[in-house]
Amino acid sequence: MVREGRKCVGIIFGGNSNEHYVSISSAKTVFKALNSKINKERFRVKTFYINKNGVWFDNNKSLEVLRKKRSDDKTQEYQELFNGKINFLQNVEFQSVDLWFPLLHGLNGEDGAIHGFLKFTQKPIIGGGILGSALGMDKIMMKKIFSHLAIPQVNYLAIQNHDLSDDNVKNKLSDEITEKLNLPVFVKPANSGSSLGISKVKHKSEIIKALEKAWRIDKRIVIEEGLDVRELECGIIGNLKLYTSKIGEVIYSSDWYDYDSKYSKDNQIIIPADIDYQISEQIKDLAIRSCRGLNIFGFARVDFFLEKISNKIFLNEINTIPGFTSKSMFPMLWNASGLNINQLVAKLIDISSDF
Repeated sequence: MVREGRKCVGIIFGGNSNEHYVSISSAKTVFKALNSKINKERFRVKTFYINKNGVWFDNNKSLEVLRKKRSDDKTQEYQELFNGKINFLQNVEFQSVDLWFPLLHGLNGEDGAIHGFLKFTQKPIIGGGILGSALGMDKIMMKKIFSHLAIPQVNYLAIQNHDLSDDNVKNKLSDEITEKLNLPVFVKPANSGSSLGISKVKHKSEIIKALEKAWRIDKRIVIEEGLDVRELECGIIGNLKLYTSKIGEVIYSSDWYDYDSKYSKDNQIIIPADIDYQISEQIKDLAIRSCRGLNIFGFARVDFFLEKISNKIFLNEINTIPGFTSKSMFPMLWNASGLNINQLVAKLIDISSDF
């Protein structure tokens, strides 16, 4: 018999970012976990879908989206256009929700926008706050703080306040990049996720095209030196005290860890990663230090590079709303660390409720 007094968890997913469908997949995983036999005794769920045009849907319509077998073309019937009338005040049942679980990846999610909005409901939010989310999303600000904290990272250049529609500007930037950084380099939008808008540049002739690709997503761009590295990742949960998962490694068959390879079945995931104990402990320490430095709490995934030739560790980035899909590293890291997906979701709710 289901107990009364269960907490109502409000899942918000979708959104008008370039990670819309990843968000739907994450929401499906969390929704299923919250409806597992053990969690149904403690929680009930309300779902709120935001379509690609920013239109909010109520719980019943949102459940229809989650029950679709696929997350891409099968949701086209829900992509009605925003008509200028703000509709989330009618469709979001604020009073019935006890705490929020935002699963909006990218724009308006990981950048702290949804956290600022939900703060006015005076209900707990699962995950980080406004400041940590904004800093974790913006690669330029994140790197500047890491530099101040002496956290190791690859050499980089920040490009902002430049008009990349001007050919002269692009040519000057191309020259600056090759003068200050060693090729190959990675050209990244400062605010994006799942490696969308990123290019690996091996020759100077490719730089302008890569800049244009990144600029279409964000007017602020980061250029990073590309090293021969292993990709290592660490999960974080907690508030006043942060806990780390085991370290995982992604081995991919593509030239680099791009969007397609992140969601490829051909990737090899190794947890725990085959690394020395000292390196593992150093990564865990850097993960906690970096999250503290950016005021990130609740849960996050911290990504690292381990240079093959030198065994040097470089912090790549922090994801404040990592994916919860079947191919996502964050739930796999914690599963290997003793928390299956049902336990992990319940743990995140308990952490949020106690903070």
